[in-house]
Amino acid sequence: MPLDATYWTAEIDALLIMLEPYWPYVAAVISIGLAVTVTVHVAQNKRDARAVAAWTGLVWLVPVLGAVLYYMLGVNRIRRRARQLTGGLIDSNDGWRIAAEPEPDLEHLKVLSRLVGRLTHLPLTDGNHITLLDAPIAYQAMMDAIDSATESIYLATYIFGNDAAGKPLADALSAAVARGVKVRVLVDGAGALYSLPSIVWRLRRGKVPVERFLYSLAPWRMPYLNLRNHRKFMVVDRRYGFTGGMNIRAGYIQQPPKITDLHARIEGPVVGQLLRTFAADWYFTSGELLDTCYCGPAWLGAVQSRGISAGPDADFDKRRMTLLAAIGSAESRIRIVTPYFVPDLTLLATLQLALLKGVQVEIVIPRKNNLRLVHWASLHALRWLVSEGAELYLSPPPFDHSKVMTVDRHWVMLGSGNWDARSLRLNFEFDLECYGEALAGQIDEMLDERIALSQRFDQVGFEQLAPWRRVRNALAHMLEPYL
Repeated sequence: MPLDATYWTAEIDALLIMLEPYWPYVAAVISIGLAVTVTVHVAQNKRDARAVAAWTGLVWLVPVLGAVLYYMLGVNRIRRRARQLTGGLIDSNDGWRIAAEPEPDLEHLKVLSRLVGRLTHLPLTDGNHITLLDAPIAYQAMMDAIDSATESIYLATYIFGNDAAGKPLADALSAAVARGVKVRVLVDGAGALYSLPSIVWRLRRGKVPVERFLYSLAPWRMPYLNLRNHRKFMVVDRRYGFTGGMNIRAGYIQQPPKITDLHARIEGPVVGQLLRTFAADWYFTSGELLDTCYCGPAWLGAVQSRGISAGPDADFDKRRMTLLAAIGSAESRIRIVTPYFVPDLTLLATLQLALLKGVQVEIVIPRKNNLRLVHWASLHALRWLVSEGAELYLSPPPFDHSKVMTVDRHWVMLGSGNWDARSLRLNFEFDLECYGEALAGQIDEMLDERIALSQRFDQVGFEQLAPWRRVRNALAHMLEPYL
């Protein structure tokens, strides 16, 4: 005769009563086992000693929950998954011969070029032309490029707003699809949610192939909260492209603008490196393999350039090490413009060494930031640099979202990356390094204009901060690894 539910309920209750005295021991064994397991995994897989100490402390001080948080947020699954998907084919060097690679004109920058080449496994390309564009002009240039495209449009962005900027661009992409252009759009999974309803639905109604990078509304299926695709570039007809720090948002094009940014039109062989980066991201997200063959002329200008594709996968730490190398190579001047300046101790120390050897260091950040916590942490970090002789300038509104760096009036780095933990370790970024006196001179002139409008914030300014503000800034800086 089958046993009824009452029987099984009684049996389970009896078993629980029998085991009740032993539950503390069972819980202790589980907690210790999880803590030991996580500690061993952290020690073997984390290169940053601070991260090792932080996670180890968390899993021992917060039993079970600390291990769960580490599993959700601390384990980098992206590197393994990316390698499984691409098989290493997209990141291959395509027969690059080091003997054919050009060299910068300045002797001390030749070492920097070779170092970045070994980091990225990509050649420094010659014959490029870079046109610098402010955000409204860049937006219109991208619209014109979409309207004139005949073969393909590959667009990647972090934020694609469903607003006065995003809707016309989405409609232009839909029109391109209708006339037979191969269009692919990649929007970050978190960035797609900045506008509700998401622009993704408008793109799909327009028959535009669009994917969201690491997207899920279910928390248990979204273990990559910090690993965002922050890249912003577009390649048209595999001949020319655009890249920089500009998202697709109405704040850039409204009058007066709420946000300013620096974007660039890219022409020349380095466009092939933009293509390869987009193809790798698209394949990772959709499984579709795209043609990465550059179709433009071999020589369009005098700029030597290379793409720096950085992220928490196989490209881990490439951008950070490039910045360290560039700072170390500087002999006369370093200029940095960024909305978020919260570098780690190594970058801070390298900038201090540059100051000690007599290099002029100028840093421009917004006077009013859209992320107050980051701004407070920035001021705490900058306090030490200013005390060593760095020049800090606070730019007035509108909010300057540009990300650019120049070294010795000859080397330029521009793109999507900021000077914070997210851009340096947690996000997927794309920047261009460029060698050329004319291009660097153009950017330096733009920076001269911004500095002329900015407020110099010196050591006296820091000393005059109210004590509670100094404490606030110091407490905010304690969160540097997570900002």
